[in-house]
Amino acid sequence: MARYIVASVDEIPPGGRKIVEVAGISIGIFNLNGEFFALRNRCPHQGGPLCLGKLWGSLEASVPGEFRYSRPGEILTCLWHGWEFDIRTGQSWCEPRRLRTRRYPVSVESGRSLVAEVEAAPSDERIKGPYVAQTYPVTAEGNYLVVEIDG
Repeated sequence: MARYIVASVDEIPPGGRKIVEVAGISIGIFNLNGEFFALRNRCPHQGGPLCLGKLWGSLEASVPGEFRYSRPGEILTCLWHGWEFDIRTGQSWCEPRRLRTRRYPVSVESGRSLVAEVEAAPSDERIKGPYVAQTYPVTAEGNYLVVEIDG
């Protein structure tokens, strides 16, 4: 396993990122409140520049109308198609061929009230997608960040 110095610790502030080239591979280094993670800068969905995407958190709801924002800055969205990846694990959270929003007919009727029942998935159960972004171990050694890549 080859080790590469990619940055000094203070180059990437909390919530920041840096894109580096290591052994011919473009890699994004992310600082999540002092913890460093590295992802390959290539979306496994269709090859877009994953690490240039928007950083978000997770929006969860235990019941309709009650929203909770958590994990700020830990979800990375690919610029090309909006696929979301967990920076800590590389796991995608979407499978568009199988997960689609349900459609309901809409009509306007006077004097009536229409009610639709919709089953909601529990808020603590995200559905894993088929893709996982390639991750690399990152360590802080003194004032420098080091990434390890297989030979």
